[in-house]
Amino acid sequence: MKLILKWLLSAAALLGVAYIYPGVVVGSFGAAMMASFVIGLFNMVLRPVLVLLTLPVTLITLGLFLFVINALMFWAASGVMAGFYVRGFGAALLGSLIYSAFGLVIDSFVERLLLK
Repeated sequence: MKLILKWLLSAAALLGVAYIYPGVVVGSFGAAMMASFVIGLFNMVLRPVLVLLTLPVTLITLGLFLFVINALMFWAASGVMAGFYVRGFGAALLGSLIYSAFGLVIDSFVERLLLK
């Protein structure tokens, strides 16, 4: 139940990102659901490998390179999804930051909701 709720709220957050920032375009709620699934899948499978491979750069930049990795995951998801489009790397960087902020709020909300 928790996973489905987080997935639906993440899709709504992706629609919120598209509403707030014109560099991210989402065609429909169904496309947002699929895109949030793909972003989650990429973050679960590809992100740990990229973090490990770029560890020296991440250490040199004091962790700021992790923002670049998040943006790459966001941009890559738009590359394999129909109905989800990111206009470029800068748009992916800003869009992923907004999406991550929404994700923090969603995680906090779901944890508090399910603890009661």
